[in-house]
Amino acid sequence: MASPVAKWLFKGLGPLLLVLPAAAQVPTGPATAAQTTEALDMSLSSECRVPGSKLYTLAPLSAVRAALEESRPIRVLALGPSGAGSVSGSPSATYPSKLQGELQKILPGVEAVIEQRSLPGEITAESKDRFMAVVAEVEPDLLLWQVGTNDALAKADIDAFTGALNEILEWLNRHGISVVLIEPSFHSALASDEHYNALGAAIQSSARQNEVPLVMRFEAMRFLSQQKTEAAKSQFRLNDLGYRCMAEHVARTISLSILEPAPSNSAPTEQE
Repeated sequence: MASPVAKWLFKGLGPLLLVLPAAAQVPTGPATAAQTTEALDMSLSSECRVPGSKLYTLAPLSAVRAALEESRPIRVLALGPSGAGSVSGSPSATYPSKLQGELQKILPGVEAVIEQRSLPGEITAESKDRFMAVVAEVEPDLLLWQVGTNDALAKADIDAFTGALNEILEWLNRHGISVVLIEPSFHSALASDEHYNALGAAIQSSARQNEVPLVMRFEAMRFLSQQKTEAAKSQFRLNDLGYRCMAEHVARTISLSILEPAPSNSAPTEQE
C-alpha cells in the first residue's frame, strides 16, 4: 500500500510535474543573451513568476513529511512583523488566508492549521526567549518565519543577529520543528544599502549552515521590479504585489522542500 507521502506526491505534485519540462527548457545552438536567460517557474501565477534561482533554496522538511506519513493535520505557525498579513484591505486577501489556499493546492486532502503571530518591533538578538516561548506555545510542525525585517529597520548588529538566528535554528532542529525562512522584502531605496545587504547575506548563510529552506523574497521582488508591469512602476504597487505573491512563493518552496531527502545523519530531537 502506498504511503501517505507517496499518495500526496501523486495527487499534489503530479499536475505540477507536467509544467516543469516547459519551465526547464534550455535552448540549443549558439548561446545568446536571450537564450541564457533562466526560465520562469511556470507553476506560479503570471504576475508572480520568477526563476527558481531567484526564489528559493531548498532543504528537507522532516516534520512536515512525518505529519504526512501519520495522516494528521499539519500545524503551521506563520511568524512575522505586525501587520505584515494585510493585502488590499480585504480579510480574504490576507497572507494567512492566501497561504491557506495555496497549501490546499499543494497538499490536497491534507488539513493545514495555520496560526499567525507577530513580535512587534522585536530585535532577534533581544527576543530569543520570547520567540521560543511563542513557538513552544503553538507547538507547530512547520514554522514560516519572516525574519530580519525589524533588524533591518533598526540596523541591528549583524554579528549579534547572526548568532541569535543560528541559536534559534539549532533549537528548532533539536525540537523537531521544520522551518522555512523568509527574507525581508525588496525596497529600491535599500537595494544598495550596506547593512540591508549584509543582513540578507547573513540570513542566506544561516539557512545554508542549518539546512533550512529559504524564500529569497528580496531577490524575487527585485526581479519583479525589473519587469515591464504596472506593479513595477511604484514601490507602493510593488509592495502590494509582494504580499499577493508571498503565499505562492512560500507554498512553492514548501512543495519542493518536502521532496528533499532527510539527511542520513539526522540527530534525534531533544525535549525540554
